[in-house]
Amino acid sequence: MDEPDLSSQTVLVTGSARGVGRELLLATADCGAKTAVHYHTSADAAREVADEASERGAENVMTVQGDVTDPESVEGVFGAIESELGTVDVLVNNVGDFAPTHWADLAFEDWKRVFETNLDGTYLCSRRALPAMRENGYGRIVNVGYASSEKGLVSPKNFPYFAAKAGVLMFTRMLAADTQDDAITVNAISPYVVENSDEFPDELPQDRPARYEDLIQPLYFFLDPDTEYVSGENVEVDGGWLPESV
Repeated sequence: MDEPDLSSQTVLVTGSARGVGRELLLATADCGAKTAVHYHTSADAAREVADEASERGAENVMTVQGDVTDPESVEGVFGAIESELGTVDVLVNNVGDFAPTHWADLAFEDWKRVFETNLDGTYLCSRRALPAMRENGYGRIVNVGYASSEKGLVSPKNFPYFAAKAGVLMFTRMLAADTQDDAITVNAISPYVVENSDEFPDELPQDRPARYEDLIQPLYFFLDPDTEYVSGENVEVDGGWLPESV
């Protein structure tokens, strides 16, 4: 679809120094948004993304450091953005670690990290963004899920990731209902295997992983100011993957 006009809008994509977050952030830069490149530890990569966002037409660009699992750090992230770019109009909750290890062999710290980065981070950033969105009478929140997690997809390997992403999609539906009278939409994009994934199965739908462009198309749809009556939805970007057939 055509690029939505995001000029004058402030966009925060969490975890946008690398991977999917980077590409989603740059896609909003293409639309003329004011962009906040968020990172936790990848400062050099974040600066490179910020430079590219400026070259691609972002109205204004900044980098911002913070831990999305820590309430005080999240407050600092939003405070810095509000001081430099204004209140956040578009929030993309992209941060989410995974741990492809059998659940019984997974360290408890890693178990917690997966839940905290995926679910707690989505909750904390959304909670912080919403008051200004409600006051301004406009907002777009897009959460990153995982394909088929709404169907109860589970496996002994990587279980906390599946469970956390199921929680993210439940949170998406709840938040859509809670903001239905505020001119705010809350939706989710759920890929299966993406081109930057660390592991690839032997067989892929359509014989390839999702390209970044495959994720950008639903992102543009959800961020379009005219997409005002679509909320609480989840678009699975999985090429027709059917795990039930395995």
